Amino acid sequence: MNENTELKRFTTINFLNLALGFLGLQFAWQMRIILSGPVTENLGATPWLYGLIWLAGPFTGMVVQPLIGALSDKTKSRFGRRRPYLLGGAIIASIALWLFPNSGNIANLFGSSVPAWTGLLIAAIFIWIIDACINIAQGPYRAIIPDVVPREQHSLANSWISLAIGLGSVIAAATAPFLKFAFHIQMSYTAQFIMAALAFTLAMLWTCITIKEKSTLDTSFRGETEETPQNNVSFWQSMKEFFLLSPEVGKICTMQFFTWIGMMCMMIFFTNFAIHTVFGVPDLTKLATDLQTQYLPAQTSATNYSSICFAVFNLICFIIAVPIGVLAGKFGNKKVHIISLISMVIAYLIMGIFNNNQLVVGAGMALSGIGWASVCALPFAMLSRYIKPGTEGSVMGIFNIFIAGPQVFVCTLVAWIIDKSVIHNGELLNYHYEYSFYIGAACLLIAAMITAGIKEKEV
Repeated sequence: MNENTELKRFTTINFLNLALGFLGLQFAWQMRIILSGPVTENLGATPWLYGLIWLAGPFTGMVVQPLIGALSDKTKSRFGRRRPYLLGGAIIASIALWLFPNSGNIANLFGSSVPAWTGLLIAAIFIWIIDACINIAQGPYRAIIPDVVPREQHSLANSWISLAIGLGSVIAAATAPFLKFAFHIQMSYTAQFIMAALAFTLAMLWTCITIKEKSTLDTSFRGETEETPQNNVSFWQSMKEFFLLSPEVGKICTMQFFTWIGMMCMMIFFTNFAIHTVFGVPDLTKLATDLQTQYLPAQTSATNYSSICFAVFNLICFIIAVPIGVLAGKFGNKKVHIISLISMVIAYLIMGIFNNNQLVVGAGMALSGIGWASVCALPFAMLSRYIKPGTEGSVMGIFNIFIAGPQVFVCTLVAWIIDKSVIHNGELLNYHYEYSFYIGAACLLIAAMITAGIKEKEV
């Protein structure tokens, strides 16, 4: 039986329910992006060490998402295939989000005899747990779309996910600066992470309650039987079958690889760029405690500025997420995606060149939001046209390798380049964080060129 005859068209309410959990997921992820830099730097992380800590994301993404995706394809439960992973990942990640900013206090519980780097090690462990659990939820989340949404609505569904990503990130990033501006209340890092933990769990719970998967205890689910070959396919077989879907799949993956080098050059380093380049705060890890204290107000102001920039970046994503889906439906995913990527290239160059101007950098982040809305939706929409029923989790998990893998490049080589690009100002040190934008712009331009060569499969 054709799967589309079994799936009812989604209404606006259905799309809202589907997207809300990803709003919570992105809320948590955004807090991790914005605040992990200052938290770990205050515990002694240099740019190189910070990059190594960020390796948690790509390694867990490359390992966890393909495995969880394949496992969710084979999961049989009365709650469906995907929902157990969505909620389980959210709950465990929320606990780690609450503990992460308290890493230094947890280290102090072991007494004064522990090494000074213990707090940083504990923070790194919590980051790995957070990233792993976000990936546990994220892979099956992308896979649930072809499970429950008719094929002709996949682009629109992914655009609603982009909308949720934008809105969740806006709320997460803007809350602390808004409270500071409106009520003169500065939220602590701990309070912001607790807020993210609550948002992640509650939003994901809502989606799991309102989006109904068919029970996979019934082996007739989507025409599968106990003997369905998909249930016994190994990971490497899945990889082989993935690349045999179409020659265009390889092009989509290559495009995604370079896209995410560019994306992570901004996401990993923007807060540190705001602190050390835009606001000129020196490297705090090289300063005595009393001197560090003098720069903490400036660090807080720069962190609030970074949050505002991320809020603007994601607000643009939120505003144009659904229109991008509509435009893609009219003109094709490829054309819309190329224009969006080029807009981000221009934005990166603007931020790198005018790196001391707060207004210009903020405008650059706003322009980048156009590309972000497209990155969050259209590559997945292009890929979904090649997915065979019953393999959604495996395909999305493997596809995530080309999102997570580029981060290894950014966390190691780009972090090393910044670490070696030292600015001396007397006894104070700083780094050329703007280099990450030049590298990112070059990779996004390559991604746009690859996209031009993709032949889209017609629905």
